[in-house]
Amino acid sequence: MTDDVRPAPRAAANLRPAPLAAADILPSLRDGCPIPPRLSPYADDVQRWLVPWLPRTGLPLDAPTRERLARAGFARYAGRLYPDASEPDLRTLTALFTWFFLVDDACDRPGRLGLDEIRGLRDGAVALLRGSARLRHAGLGGPLRRLLVSAWREPRRRMTARWRLRFADAVAHHLDGTWQEAVNKATGHRPGVAEYVELRRATSAANVSYPLVEFVTGRPLPDPVYHHPLLRRFRDIGNDLLSWYNDIASLEPDAASSGGHNLVLAVAAEHRVPLDAAVELVARRWHESMADFVALRATLPSFGPALDSAVTAHLDGVARAVRGTIDWTLESARYTEGRAPY
Repeated sequence: MTDDVRPAPRAAANLRPAPLAAADILPSLRDGCPIPPRLSPYADDVQRWLVPWLPRTGLPLDAPTRERLARAGFARYAGRLYPDASEPDLRTLTALFTWFFLVDDACDRPGRLGLDEIRGLRDGAVALLRGSARLRHAGLGGPLRRLLVSAWREPRRRMTARWRLRFADAVAHHLDGTWQEAVNKATGHRPGVAEYVELRRATSAANVSYPLVEFVTGRPLPDPVYHHPLLRRFRDIGNDLLSWYNDIASLEPDAASSGGHNLVLAVAAEHRVPLDAAVELVARRWHESMADFVALRATLPSFGPALDSAVTAHLDGVARAVRGTIDWTLESARYTEGRAPY
């Protein structure tokens, strides 16, 4: 099968960089990413559509909040992950991305939701995705519910029941991870490296983005193929790559407020090294995982002529999630100007 990843020499993973601040190392990781960047031609038009559209869901957007949302560029993020989406579909994807970022802020900022509220929001969102928009759940209401109902309308109309359950399961897994991180912070539990890596695969929401490739292509994979161990491993590595990059980008605010929920912080604590050394260790681990990602892609088997094009689209989508996160992180005001609540 063709792929969207150009081979990179594994030897690069063994180079020990000079000590760098977290912000300084981000461009070097981008340069070590062999995945070519892409961007939807509709991204900026959809971004201009998003902010005036959001108040229709009842979101209370004052002028500073509208400006922060505009500079965050959620449509450009969606446009990097799904560059072949039609303009209407990119609007749907951007609305979904915005919902997840708003939920992330509601669960992880000063004055954040309590544990019971996060659990209720999770149950309400999953009930809506698995059932009917007419069903109401006490945990999900107001603008967040209206935004999700609106964003979910087109996927629910076009996609099969099996795909809708797969997406709902991915959302449940993500919000379970969000709840667990909140529990850890409330109890003062700081996860070790192995525990954190597994939890981060849930909190990143990458697993939510992968089924959306099938929404764009209209070709959902059969469950035995989607859940094939090699494809699952490929998704896990891709998830790690984008999550660890994000952790380096978020290190400064996370050091003040994350309760140790950042791979750099977990590595520093477990290995008893200063943060600059931990950044180097995480960067080295990132390069090694990128080499594994490229090597695994090259060895994946054919699933037959009827499925290979859909599998290729799925694998390309996982790869674009890695590259898209890198490029968007470097351009979005959400990271370049510090993390501000929306």
